[in-house]
Amino acid sequence: MSSAPNPFPGEPRRFRSPVDGVELAVFAVHHAGVGTAAADAKPPLLLVHGATADHTTWRTVGPLLAGSRPVFAMDRRGRGDSGDASAYAIEREYEDLAAVADGLAAEGASRLVDVAGHSYGGRCALGASLRSPSIRRVVVYEGAPVPPGMSYRPPGLVEAVRAALGRGDDEEALTTFLAGIVGMSEAELDAYRANPVWAARVAAAHTILREVEAEASPTASLDALGRVRVPVLLLLGSASRSPFRIGTDALAARLANARIKVVEGAAHAAHHTHARAFVAAIEAFLDEPG
Repeated sequence: MSSAPNPFPGEPRRFRSPVDGVELAVFAVHHAGVGTAAADAKPPLLLVHGATADHTTWRTVGPLLAGSRPVFAMDRRGRGDSGDASAYAIEREYEDLAAVADGLAAEGASRLVDVAGHSYGGRCALGASLRSPSIRRVVVYEGAPVPPGMSYRPPGLVEAVRAALGRGDDEEALTTFLAGIVGMSEAELDAYRANPVWAARVAAAHTILREVEAEASPTASLDALGRVRVPVLLLLGSASRSPFRIGTDALAARLANARIKVVEGAAHAAHHTHARAFVAAIEAFLDEPG
């Protein structure tokens, strides 16, 4: 058994959706640097997970980031310790994140918060920045929409996931999604199955379809999210599937203040496989003056 400290000690903070009252769990990330004057003077950083995940996806990079600033990781609606509602739309995710950001910002000295999101969580972070004046900067790892006429989804993927869920085979639904959209190989899937978090990922498989379908919302499009005005860092893995690069380039061309940083050798899970490079890119961006 590992002797490493729990990166998310204690009970989560509780926030509520301003629209439907869904309860949202937000965990403080532990690091010895938290509580120092230098760290506490910086805006807090809110981490937002992607599809099928929860706050524990930040178990590797969260403590590294928390060495230089207060860091929080939330469970999006329907995951982990957060609640859910029968009706779903990506706009609810935007509103959830905006409410959490406003709440965290109100407690800090700067009255601002930075947000970093992985994949679908990055898309939600962009949408939230259009709804909250508290969000100062946004980091997105491979969460950009693709141009009209393109899709992250290989033909037949949605149908295959729906069929697996209909059979009650949540694990098959998850592996179909991870292989088809994320691009995970059989060896990578086998390693993931051996990870203690796998059971929680399978348990969240029922949320895959609603998020895949919500990506088609006009409010999640390049035109809508291209209106973001705050500074944005678009992170991209050099070994990721080509749609991630195409979407990232297209979004960067529309944003008022954006730059792209490539994490060499990484694919879609750079926050696990290339943690140091991932953290260094985020810290450099957040610590820029202005």
